[in-house]
Amino acid sequence: MLSFGVMTRLATTGEVLQLIRSGEAVTRADIGRVTGLSRPAVVHRVTELLQRGLVAEDAEGPSTGGRPPVRLRFNARGGFVPVASLGASRTQIAVCDLSGAILDRTEVVIDVEEGPGVVLPLVMDTWDKLLNGRAPVVGIGLGVPATVEFAAGRTESARVMAGWTGVEIPPLIAARYPVPVLVDNDVNVIAMGEHRVAYATELDDLLFVKVSTRIGAGVISGGSILRGALGAAGEIGHIPVRDGGGVLCRCGNIDCVDSVASGTAILRDLRANGRDVHSLADVTALVRAGDAQTMAVVRQAGRWLGEVISGAVNLLNPSVVVLGGDVAEVFQPLVSGVREVVYRRSTQLATRTLRIERSRLGPAAGLTGSALLVTDRILAPEAI
Repeated sequence: MLSFGVMTRLATTGEVLQLIRSGEAVTRADIGRVTGLSRPAVVHRVTELLQRGLVAEDAEGPSTGGRPPVRLRFNARGGFVPVASLGASRTQIAVCDLSGAILDRTEVVIDVEEGPGVVLPLVMDTWDKLLNGRAPVVGIGLGVPATVEFAAGRTESARVMAGWTGVEIPPLIAARYPVPVLVDNDVNVIAMGEHRVAYATELDDLLFVKVSTRIGAGVISGGSILRGALGAAGEIGHIPVRDGGGVLCRCGNIDCVDSVASGTAILRDLRANGRDVHSLADVTALVRAGDAQTMAVVRQAGRWLGEVISGAVNLLNPSVVVLGGDVAEVFQPLVSGVREVVYRRSTQLATRTLRIERSRLGPAAGLTGSALLVTDRILAPEAI
């Protein structure tokens, strides 16, 4: 929240917008009182926001004597943000408003390894359909399952999404949508969405772990996403575990947690034990039926994942570990395995108040987070 306790300069139009968005100032008189701006200066800034469609006037507010004041509110429909959360085998696509609310969404099944020349045109065609004439488009947000150099929007993973390595995504999209295009790692945007919508009023430190076809993490520290020096923070999938059985990981190392505890690994191990499983839905059916072998495999995957998470808990001291993705959201034995190991192996202080929970938002977190990636940039006071 902005503070204008001691004014050393005049509040900008962008700062006035922040006051209206937060509800700290909802009338012109409020803005003048909070900022110390003169009445003409307030009128000028509010008029600019009205003309840009970022603020709307509501019915008159309660009167304190004389003519009731006109209330001002942030106009979330003053612009639209197409977003997408790419997964290894399927992609969530949506259109959001300026508050991050999802207006329309769909899911497409596509192998991300087909490369940007196939995937991005499909995503943009889908945005066209979902927009259905809505305008203006003010920015685009994208989460991709790869390491991303955030400043450039460039995918840097050489072993994952090989066809995307070194690709700067923003120019490819901006050629069709000439607006700011922001790209980040898929779990980073999921962590942002989960924190902002489900936890922001409760806590500032969160570790989100996605367990699906692959494994990754996003770190919220002090209320903000932690990307690291080059965007590689949260790559826990390639931390090795003990006694993993000597499984060769796609990265070239042995017994990475991604290679022994992901959805892909669970399917592989169950097939090796004679179970006829072709998808995670088949595994879910066996878990619900109480199949002992399936329960054991899934719980062991949870223990291996807990081994890696316990180190992250000691290092980062989050208030909550949120488990999301297809596997974590469906398999209770995996969550139980994680809890078992984390509470045993992490330090007493780090786990004193630690909660380990499933995602509250589910697949919507990645879409909302992608929208917030954009709105945090374009609605920042210095950008208005």
